[in-house]
Amino acid sequence: MKKLLFCFALIFSLGLYAQDDNERYPVFPDCENLARLDLENCFYQNLYSELYANYESPEGVVAGNSEVVVRFEVDQEGKFVPIRIDGATAAYKQAVQDAFEKLPQIKPATYNADPIFMPFILRVQVPLKENGRFTDVRYKSQAQESEYEEMREDSIAFAKAANNYNNILSNQYDGQELRSEALIPLSYQRYHRYEAGMNKIGNNAHTAVKPYTYKYVSQYFDLEAERESLLKDKTTWLGKKWHNEHFFEVAGKDYWFVLDPGVDLQVGRDNDQDITTYNNTRLVYLNGGIGKQITFGATIQESQARFPGYFEGEVRLRRTPTGTPGVVPGRGIAEDGGENVFDYPVTTGYVNFKPSKYFDLQLGHGQNFIGDGYRSLVLSDNSQPYPYFKLNAKFWKLDYTVLYTSLQDVNTEETSTRSWLQKYMVHHYLSYNVTERLNIGVFESVLWRRDDKRGFDLNYVNPLIFYQTIELQTNSRGGNAMLGATAKYKFTDEITGYGQLVFDELRTSSVLSGDGNYRNKNAFQLGVKWQNALGIDNLMLQGEFNRVRPYTYSHNTIVLNYGNTNQALAHPWGANFNELIFIGRYVKDRWYGIAKAIYGNRGYDRLTAGDTAYYGGNIYRSEFDRISDNGNTVAQGNKTDYLFGQLEAGYVINPASRLKVFGQLIYRSTSPEIDNVRVVDESTLWLNVGIRTDIMNWSFDR
Repeated sequence: MKKLLFCFALIFSLGLYAQDDNERYPVFPDCENLARLDLENCFYQNLYSELYANYESPEGVVAGNSEVVVRFEVDQEGKFVPIRIDGATAAYKQAVQDAFEKLPQIKPATYNADPIFMPFILRVQVPLKENGRFTDVRYKSQAQESEYEEMREDSIAFAKAANNYNNILSNQYDGQELRSEALIPLSYQRYHRYEAGMNKIGNNAHTAVKPYTYKYVSQYFDLEAERESLLKDKTTWLGKKWHNEHFFEVAGKDYWFVLDPGVDLQVGRDNDQDITTYNNTRLVYLNGGIGKQITFGATIQESQARFPGYFEGEVRLRRTPTGTPGVVPGRGIAEDGGENVFDYPVTTGYVNFKPSKYFDLQLGHGQNFIGDGYRSLVLSDNSQPYPYFKLNAKFWKLDYTVLYTSLQDVNTEETSTRSWLQKYMVHHYLSYNVTERLNIGVFESVLWRRDDKRGFDLNYVNPLIFYQTIELQTNSRGGNAMLGATAKYKFTDEITGYGQLVFDELRTSSVLSGDGNYRNKNAFQLGVKWQNALGIDNLMLQGEFNRVRPYTYSHNTIVLNYGNTNQALAHPWGANFNELIFIGRYVKDRWYGIAKAIYGNRGYDRLTAGDTAYYGGNIYRSEFDRISDNGNTVAQGNKTDYLFGQLEAGYVINPASRLKVFGQLIYRSTSPEIDNVRVVDESTLWLNVGIRTDIMNWSFDR
């Protein structure tokens, strides 16, 4: 006998309890041809008749009226299963029990044509009489009524669950990704289009913290209209998947996810080094959502590459003491693939939880960017992906972000685990739209190392605290704090100016005296963007100037520098430079073009006999080796002129998966005062073509 899981109160009079239109009573043979609404009466009439036929009055019991309450169910096979029988005498209870056990098997109750079990509670007068009926109960306590409804819903739910596989809907995808809180992969080519809408005067958008979510961007830029405008008229499965849709699209009532296989296949020629270059990346990209509050995404990439000579030098420059051949900037630690080939994997992923309209909580492994420029002096995606937890709050005219990260120094091993030395960074950024044109932001960050005695420092958990006070309390050598400000001003709907100011360390008296003290570590950025420039739709022109003083982002304890896995967390050049950038981007339907020119002068270390001093450009050197306390100037040391030019044109094959074909021509030259192991007088002309899934920025302007 089954446990007493479900008890339904029977209401004999019609209309007292309405049944679901999809629910049908058990069916005796005499009732098979009746309409659904007549089955209830027929069921009770036949049940009483069968019980009467099976009922035998107990011997030795004085005749008289008594009542027995019977709780039973008709299971999914149509069998009558007594659960509990209560009565005034044991003899009557047993007689009714015996009668129930002789009931025939009938057709079970159904819901949506699927068999279910149906529980009952009946009151019957004993002894049973010919042509009798069950007691007509027209009253019920509130508790019984609540129990009836609850158990009835459970019974229907059980039926659905028992036969639900074929009822699962998974073909309901209609672009849910574009309306979701999923992250839009960081891509200059995509983001400049969105910011054309976000930067219009009067919009309350905050554009510095990236990556954006689809739902946030859709408030200012019509993502669905863009998708519709790019669709090709394809009817075959292959045609739609190649040109219009994600490879795998699944969606139901409360969930969706999309999955795309991808590639980054490139082949090129470095004319300076006479090298045939290539990149061979295979990847899988996933985005999805569950309910209204949870979104997630992930990428897995496996790559092999032969780079042009200058970029190979950048990779090898970052090699680790344990023998790994290098670190691919923006990607990760590389393995030796033989014959100057690097094998490098990349993985990213995140889960985003939105508990309310105003808050986002995100746990991930990826890249973040803070700023409105091509470069960021605050936090960029120059470094390889790293673990992070991000809290974001948007309300009123404010956007507040707290970022907790785990970074690593691959030049030092922990003594107990022999793994790379871990360090942590916490970053606060507050953006405020002061007027419909002006935005200002302030930030602070702190880095500290994890060693055998110190793990994640709970002093820095508070999302509202001022880190400089904590640094003083924990000893200035215990962490490296940095602070600064950002600004953006909308001159018109098309023209936006922006800037950043960073203070890694500041000595006010030296600033006023102009003595060039090494402790005056600061950086600034000024830039302007012109959307729909020259009256041409979707043409964006950008100019930007970056200046970083010597020793900025470095520290006397090297592991506390502003870097991750031998890569700068801010500007890829580190420090001690001036840089001027001009960029033009144009989009027409699925076609796009890019023109980029960068000129700068950088100060490298001389690294000649008798002069191994630190001039402030390489953030992976200690300030103890500095050239001097005072008299430091930007681009000091082995001053090098740098020129970089790039032309690129391409076609987006599939706007959903962001698969594109492209060709690019890159020219790069460096002219140092002294050739050494770090920098030489050289020029490179690199022609490169490929097919690529555009899910991460990857720049070669180093």
